[in-house]
Formats: sequence, structure tokens, C-alpha cells
Amino acid sequence: MGIGLSKSQIALGWVDVISDERAKQLEVADGSYAVFYRDSGRIRVEILSPPSLGLVKSSVETSQKFKEAFEEMKRLGD
Repeated sequence: MGIGLSKSQIALGWVDVISDERAKQLEVADGSYAVFYRDSGRIRVEILSPPSLGLVKSSVETSQKFKEAFEEMKRLGD
């Protein structure tokens, strides 16, 4: 069970792709992601599996479907 990230942890963290030799050493799938964040004065890491092809395809389709809406949101800003 993973640890949920709070909004402040997200702001203080970073993500790195785990590939090739490092993935073999850690016994994780090539292309997994390491999410690093600060927690109680320590750096914690959570490893996320790479996205499935279905998820990637769905994301691309959604992005294309709502392209105009996303462009409008960018134009309006936060």
C-alpha cells in the first residue's frame, strides 16, 4: 500500500524515470517512475509502474478530444 502525497509533498518532490541497469538492479519494470518527496526531514521514494499502453492511448484521445478546451484554459491561465 502506497503513501498518499499531500499537496505540500507534491510541491517539494520530483519525479525521475527508472530505466535500463537501474531498473534491473531494483527489480522493477524498465520505464517505471521514482517519485521523491520530503517527509519528516527525510527523503522518501515511491516507485510507480510505467503507464499501460491503454492508459497512454486513452490520454492521447482525451487530449485530442478536448484540445480546444485545454487551449482555452491555457489562454485564461490559472
